[in-house]
Amino acid sequence: MQFVRFGILGFIVLTVIYFLVSIYSRSIRREWLEGEWAEEEREDSSEAAREAFIEAGMTKYEAGFRKKLIVLIYVIPTLLVGILVYVIN
Repeated sequence: MQFVRFGILGFIVLTVIYFLVSIYSRSIRREWLEGEWAEEEREDSSEAAREAFIEAGMTKYEAGFRKKLIVLIYVIPTLLVGILVYVIN
């Protein structure tokens, strides 16, 4: 019963960490895109064009590999605990 409780608590903690890292990663990517827009001189420097550029970059980020790496927050601790249980037993 303790193992189930430990598993549920671990899953909750990993979920909170996952969401915090995901929000932080999106924030960093958005800031990078805003900086990229500010560095380049463009013909159309309207606010609508800026938002379209940032949204296109965020859409590309959502489909990218870096976003998928965040899932390792679940995989690595689970594997480590599994290996630890196997080695101890």
